[in-house]
Formats: sequence, structure tokens, C-alpha cells
Amino acid sequence: MEIEEILGRIDPMPQSSQQKLIQELALITVPKGHLLMSADRLADQVYFIRKGVVRAYVLHQEREVTFWFGQDGDIAMSMNSFTIRKAAFEFLEALESTEVYAISIETLQDLYQQDIHLANWGRKFAESELRLAEERFTARQFKTARERYEDFLNNYPGLLQRVQLGYIASYLGISQVSLSRIRMKP
Repeated sequence: MEIEEILGRIDPMPQSSQQKLIQELALITVPKGHLLMSADRLADQVYFIRKGVVRAYVLHQEREVTFWFGQDGDIAMSMNSFTIRKAAFEFLEALESTEVYAISIETLQDLYQQDIHLANWGRKFAESELRLAEERFTARQFKTARERYEDFLNNYPGLLQRVQLGYIASYLGISQVSLSRIRMKP
């Protein structure tokens, strides 16, 4: 997905503002398994996923717990590093060869200071992410495992064929055995 389309999915902005951002981006390709971000380190980049799949996870009691997937058109960053300049609490791993447009957090924040249209775009992005986080939280609290699986299929069409089932089970908060049982029943 091209950068103009990714940016437009959040909120349209004038061409001149869009170009200020685009000229600061670097297109990079990372191999499967590459960590774009590591926990307990200050993350310094924002990634716009052109092509590929990534997952965000934390280590809890020596287990990897996946809590987010990003794919073509999504934006990935550590909100902790972006908002309060503290170390990330998550890892961000490419699950396949992935192309991302990257920009430093510092540069993006400077652009927000210089251009009200970019600042408003950033606000719209933050609002969207907050809404999605709220949906994920309430789903974990109030929906059954089957309902969470059905939501996953609706929200991430095609990922079932691209992501290991163990990561999906972790995202859903269930065991891989439970996921297999859910998938067996129509």
C-alpha cells in the first residue's frame, strides 16, 4: 500500500502537508523475524506498513503474549516512547518479509509543531488507536473466546493464512488447543 493511501485512511490532509511528511520517510525492507522495536529500550521510529505483517508482544512469565497485529496500511509505534519518551514495553516483530516507511519520532513531532494539518492528522490517528484499544479491552473482558475469534476473522481477514496459530491464540487469550477446537466447530 502506498504511503498516500496509508495517510488518507486516517484523515485527509492538504497535499503540501502530506509532502512535508513523505519527504522525511525512508522505505526499508526487513526480513521475517526482524525486531523493529525492543522492550525496555526507547523506540525512536514510527513505521507505516507498506507490505507485510508485524506483531507486537510482551514477555510475561517467560511467555510471549501477542496483543496486536499490523498489516498493509497500518501504523506501528511504541505509544510509550512516542508520547512520554520512555522505553517501549513491547517488542515489534516482522512475521514475514516486510516493507515499512520509517520516520523518527523526533522528526514527526517537529512536523506536528510546524504544520497544523499534520498535527490534526496525528490527533485523529491517536483517537483511532484509543478507540481500537478500548474495543480490544472490552472484547477481552466481555466476549467469549469464539466471539473474539470471529472478531479476529472480521478485523484481520487473511491473517489466518499468514500468521502462526500460536500467535493468534495468544492474541485471543486462549491456548492453541482451544483455538483448534473453536476452528473445528462451525
